[in-house]
Amino acid sequence: MTSELPPEQLLEQVTTALDELATQLAKLPDEAYAKPSSLPGWSTAQLVAHLHSLAQAARRQFENAGAAHLPPMYDGGQVGRIEAINMVALLRPEKLRELVAESLAQLRVVLAGCEAKWEQPVGYRPAAQVADMVYAVWREMLIHATDLDEFVRPAASWPQEFSDHLLRALAARVRAGDRVVVQPHGRQRQVLGNGQRSWVLEGTDYDLAAWFAGRPVSGVVRATKAADSAEFPTLLPWPSDTLMQR
Repeated sequence: MTSELPPEQLLEQVTTALDELATQLAKLPDEAYAKPSSLPGWSTAQLVAHLHSLAQAARRQFENAGAAHLPPMYDGGQVGRIEAINMVALLRPEKLRELVAESLAQLRVVLAGCEAKWEQPVGYRPAAQVADMVYAVWREMLIHATDLDEFVRPAASWPQEFSDHLLRALAARVRAGDRVVVQPHGRQRQVLGNGQRSWVLEGTDYDLAAWFAGRPVSGVVRATKAADSAEFPTLLPWPSDTLMQR
C-alpha cells in the first residue's frame, strides 16, 4: 500500500481529478439534471450543486489557511450546507453548469499555492491542516465523478494511490470489536481495526475501496471468516464529522 503522498504528487493528482471532473460536467446533458443520481435521495442537479458548494468552501479554506479566525467549512453548518445545495439545484441546467465550471476553475487556481501552506491550520475539521483539505477535495472529486456516472467513471478508473488512501481514510468505518484484513489482488494486505471479530476481504484495490465507500464495485469482492465464505462486515456511517487519515 502506498503511504501519504508528497505534496507535489498529491496536488498533481488532485488537479488531474479536477480537470477530469470539469470535462465530465461540461458534457452532462440538460435532461440529466432532473434525474436521480446514484446517491440515494439526491438528484443529479443536487449533486452538481454540492460540487459547486464544495469547491467554493474548499477555496475559502485554502485562502484563509493560518488565519487568526478560521472560517467554518460551510456557513450555517450542515443545515446551511443542505439549504444552499437545494437552492442552487433549482437553477436551470445551463446556469448550474456555468457556476460549477467557474467554482472548479477558481479552486484549481488556489490549489497551486497550497504546497507553501501545507501544515497551516484550516477550519475544515478540528485540528485539520491544508493537507487534510487537499485530500478531502481529492475524495470528493473522484467519488462524486463516479456518482455522476458509474459507467463513464467507474471505481476502476480511480488511481491506485487514491484507492490506497481511501482504504486508510475509511478505516474509521470499521466497528469497535471488528478486524478487517483487506487483501488486494497481487498486493500487500492491510489490517483495519484491531477487534476479535475478523474478516478477510479480497478483490482489486479499487473494488475494495469502492466497497468501503459504499459505491458499486466493478468485479467481485469476496468476504471470508476462518477461510469460509461469510457475510460482509457491517460498517459504521461515513465519518463526515471527523478528520480522516491521509
